[in-house]
Amino acid sequence: MTTTVGVLALQGDVREHLAALRSVGAAAVPVRRVAELAACDALVLPGGESTTMVKLAATFELLAPLREAVRAGLPVLGTCAGMILLADRVEDAATGQETVGGLHVTVRRNAFGRQVDSFEEDLRVTGLADPVRAVFIRAPWVEQVDDDVEVLARVATGPAVGRIVAVRQGPLMATSFHPEVGGDDRVHGMFVDLVRSA
Repeated sequence: MTTTVGVLALQGDVREHLAALRSVGAAAVPVRRVAELAACDALVLPGGESTTMVKLAATFELLAPLREAVRAGLPVLGTCAGMILLADRVEDAATGQETVGGLHVTVRRNAFGRQVDSFEEDLRVTGLADPVRAVFIRAPWVEQVDDDVEVLARVATGPAVGRIVAVRQGPLMATSFHPEVGGDDRVHGMFVDLVRSA
């Protein structure tokens, strides 16, 4: 049976996520409308700009359906800005910034700094044998997790050592980094496996 994974296609790294999902055997489709969301077994909230994405979701009348889908148990992978969208709580949020919510974490927006502070690191991720080359671009980090959230990865070097950058809570996964860039599709593979086992 084919697993259909949507990628919220309002702004951000949509094409890259679609390609990564297809490379691990999922039927990947862009999602801009409620009917497209309803046809998906799972969803990716991509990197981009979190405040822009949530405003566009509201404009396209997708924000409430996204919240309902997460509450109903839809598996979702949020990457970078997508992690912010999934988080229940956001530090350094823009004034009036909303989220989809559902992931029981506190995320700090732009925690690693500005665009010029972007970096890459070989990151150990629980469930993967070899490190992932993680690309951090104006990335958030997780400040605090509730008891039902599993930490999958932490920064291993530099001034942010120990910061949480990947988590899982039931059918929800989120990364601070961009697994869709660099040609390593293993994080997407983990997510598709999670969807298929849900």
